[in-house]
Amino acid sequence: MTNKLTTHNSDLTTYNPQLTLTMKKILLILFITMYALCTGAKGIAPVGVDSLSFDRHGNYMVVNMTLDLSPTEVGSSRAQVITPLIVSTEGDTISLPSVGVYGRQRYIQYLRSNSNDQLGISNGQSIFKNSERPEAFAYHADTPYQDWMRDSRLVIRRQLFGCANCLIEEKTDPVTEYFYSEPVMPEMAYFQTKESLAKTDTLSGSAFVDFPVDRTEIYPDYRNNVRELGKIQASIDTVLNDKDVTITGVWLKGYASPESPYSHNTDLAIGRTEALKNHICQLYKFKDNIISTDYEPEDWEGLRRFVTLSNIDHKEEILSLIDSDMDPDVKEAKIKRAFPKEYKFMLHNFYPPLRHTDYKIIYEIRRFDNIDKIREVMKTKPNRLSLNEFFLLGNSLQPGSDEFNEVYETAVRMYPHNPVANINAANAALQRNDLTTAENYLKRAGDSPEANYARAILLFAKGDYERAEDMLKELPDFPDSKGLLEKISVIKRNNKKKIVKITLE
Repeated sequence: MTNKLTTHNSDLTTYNPQLTLTMKKILLILFITMYALCTGAKGIAPVGVDSLSFDRHGNYMVVNMTLDLSPTEVGSSRAQVITPLIVSTEGDTISLPSVGVYGRQRYIQYLRSNSNDQLGISNGQSIFKNSERPEAFAYHADTPYQDWMRDSRLVIRRQLFGCANCLIEEKTDPVTEYFYSEPVMPEMAYFQTKESLAKTDTLSGSAFVDFPVDRTEIYPDYRNNVRELGKIQASIDTVLNDKDVTITGVWLKGYASPESPYSHNTDLAIGRTEALKNHICQLYKFKDNIISTDYEPEDWEGLRRFVTLSNIDHKEEILSLIDSDMDPDVKEAKIKRAFPKEYKFMLHNFYPPLRHTDYKIIYEIRRFDNIDKIREVMKTKPNRLSLNEFFLLGNSLQPGSDEFNEVYETAVRMYPHNPVANINAANAALQRNDLTTAENYLKRAGDSPEANYARAILLFAKGDYERAEDMLKELPDFPDSKGLLEKISVIKRNNKKKIVKITLE
């Protein structure tokens, strides 16, 4: 038994080399045939690139170009894949969505696999059947900006695959040179004012204190005097009770109506104003120089306002007499004689309010250097802050934050015609890319180097690099001009490097 088995095995051993040789020949022929079918003589096809744009836009890097796919004809079992890549000088790479041209058989396989590609094509790819590929394909892609992309270039990788997913040929071609991507908005410069004067403000009003005919003494209980005298007292108390202010002056100006002789009205205006001053001095212990007085014997300007707003007869004729250069007593008598009915109406309705006293409480506001206090005052009484105090608060905040923007918006609202307030508000608007608002503020910013530098930044943000450059060259001594000029130079240099039309052989 053993010998037979041995003989039998020996027979098999003798036979196997011939069988193996035959099998090798068959497999070699099949491999050569399949390789020939799979690869063919034709190599990877060229691709045309036209109208290229490769730029940073905000938080994204954006690629736009037109791909000429007309040369990319492939055999039935083949696929050519075109993949744009962003590559840095340090080797950082990100693949953008690919474009594939599939032969007929390969395209059918792609569809049967529920469009699950097996060639490693990046997400968002565009797949075309060879016979339906467009000649000009408008390619667009964007990807979140990363710092390493500042010094990067665009390349295109072309891959030709055979029927068994074998990679037949691959080429990687640069489309742009390395360039520094478009610089972001330069740092804004916020400015302080040169404040040397004290911060002052006023609280103003009018009181209609009544006096008996031809009298200058104040009777607190006479007619509406309790209310009217209370108005003045309440205004003074409001300021006195404020820990952040100090009263530096109280100004009084008395007026009389025109129905009596001008000289008599002068005496009444002076005497009644002095009586009000004495009344206030009894209520408050002010220094002698705090209260000042003035007077207007006849309030013709006030009478004109009442007549203008009225609908009385002969309105224009009366206004013409009021505006004339006649002696006040002659003027008043002529109105009374020419328009008796209208005069009687004015005497009862317009003249009483003309007997009034205007007043102002002038006060000085203390300066604030505590940030929390400045924040508190801005929320409640922003008109009490100086521009420098707004600056101190803004300088303590994160640029571009909501509170930061609110500080400079409030400052320019409190000081709408101040150039520095408008420059800082414009810079804050530029920082948040609100170019329209920035432009409006810069119209009121004056013509200082600071204002013109902000205008140059606005032109830069709009992409008007030539005008921005011209403006900056006129500011050679401004500290930040040189840095912005260098940024513009980089952009202009890189724009020249961009290739508009190429063919990848």
